[in-house]
Amino acid sequence: MKLSYLIRGLPGHPLHPPLTDVTIGAYTFASIAALGDITGISNTTAAHAWWDALLVALVATVLTALTGFADWLTISRGTPLWRTATAHALANVTAGVFFGLAALFGHDDWKAGNVSTGEAVLTFVGFGVLLVGGWLGGAITYVYGMRVLGLKDEPAARAAAPALTPEKEAAEGG
Repeated sequence: MKLSYLIRGLPGHPLHPPLTDVTIGAYTFASIAALGDITGISNTTAAHAWWDALLVALVATVLTALTGFADWLTISRGTPLWRTATAHALANVTAGVFFGLAALFGHDDWKAGNVSTGEAVLTFVGFGVLLVGGWLGGAITYVYGMRVLGLKDEPAARAAAPALTPEKEAAEGG
């Protein structure tokens, strides 16, 4: 077993993509909660949910970024994949900064059960930038095929198993 599997995941089972689901989901929920608060659909509860979701997402961002960085280090510099992955990383770090600022400036309003206009704008800008980062992440997987093994005839149980198999290791070039 390679040490890189601890931070990058096994062949066919990378760690970065499932962590992005947690991060994107929490930021999406935070954006919806902010919208619920500023439109008056739900007031105090939505503001509390907004800030709490931002905190969960910011913690998840650290883990997601670390695993993404580990994958990024394996890409040949200067290639179209590297440029796309770099843009993906920069977009997502930028989104994280907007969300982080929203959480930082929103702490007092969170206590009061309110999302101010400025914090909502930071949240929505962060979400828009996050969508761009996600789009670029999709290109990394679905256009360039990074970490995709392509074992179309692998039996379902072996394909889904989070276990290292010789076929998976060979397909990833290990």
